Amino acid sequence: MNAGEVSCDSRPAPPRDGAPASGVWRWLGRVPFAETAELQERLRAQVLGGGVETLLLLEHDPVITLGRSAVAANVLVDQDELARRHITLHQASRGGDVTYHGPGQLVGYPVVRLRGGVRAHVEAMAAAIAEVLGELGVQAHYRPTAPGLWVTGSAGEAKICAFGIHVRRRVVIHGFALNLAPALDAFGLIVPCGISGCAVTSVQASIGRAPTPQALGPRIAAALGARFGITFAPDDASPAGVSIAMRTAAPRMDGA
Repeated sequence: MNAGEVSCDSRPAPPRDGAPASGVWRWLGRVPFAETAELQERLRAQVLGGGVETLLLLEHDPVITLGRSAVAANVLVDQDELARRHITLHQASRGGDVTYHGPGQLVGYPVVRLRGGVRAHVEAMAAAIAEVLGELGVQAHYRPTAPGLWVTGSAGEAKICAFGIHVRRRVVIHGFALNLAPALDAFGLIVPCGISGCAVTSVQASIGRAPTPQALGPRIAAALGARFGITFAPDDASPAGVSIAMRTAAPRMDGA
């Protein structure tokens, strides 16, 4: 996921009136990027068929992903160095350039129908996450010219959360990556989001402490649901120990 661009291959759906939709959120734990990319596409197919909208929350194994607008030169090290650091490299269907994911970062993939436009969807995610960051004592602001959440410190502005999405037939995948306490030196292996000189920070670096991604998951799910107009309930049928492949074996239908 990357804050640089969004990718959309269809018109957004009109807003939906009435009571909030019913959805589920799932904590997947620490999982490889490629498996979650496949899972999102399966969930999108289910939503297109009338299935439940789902928010996936997780950490990734160390990975650098390249969006559809990525410049290969923005990965600053070769494959041998990535292998030495046990970091994989993957193409992603999201918009934008290059970014890093790893432990200590809360990644969220809302697989949902667009209620408004693409920009409104990204801005809704940003507003929800900024609200939760404020509760933690971190004041973050959204920059539409360089989409992401930024914090201002003594050294200037630094990005704390990146966004990037992909839309097909008005159902969106991918989402956000919030830096709680990742290894910030890993961002030195890339030009983050393709922005030269882009500084990256975390909750830990900002206030000296940070919740774990799993601990923050329920609060993020509630905040996102309020902004999307979806009531995300925890998917108790999918405990963290169940494999990703099994999690989509019995989709539930949308109750909205």
